[in-house]
Amino acid sequence: MKQEEYNFEKEQFSLTMIPGKFARAMRTCVIWQFFRFLVLNIKMIIVVGKSH
Repeated sequence: MKQEEYNFEKEQFSLTMIPGKFARAMRTCVIWQFFRFLVLNIKMIIVVGKSH
């Protein structure tokens, strides 16, 4: 039984979304997380630089 089917089998089912294969892969990929970390840091540097 798939996890999505199990989610709706309960009497009071949860309305939260279950991530797909691609989303789970991106969340566990260290290279992708490092890239996103760099992008966010660059954005923060730009915002802080504009305020000073």
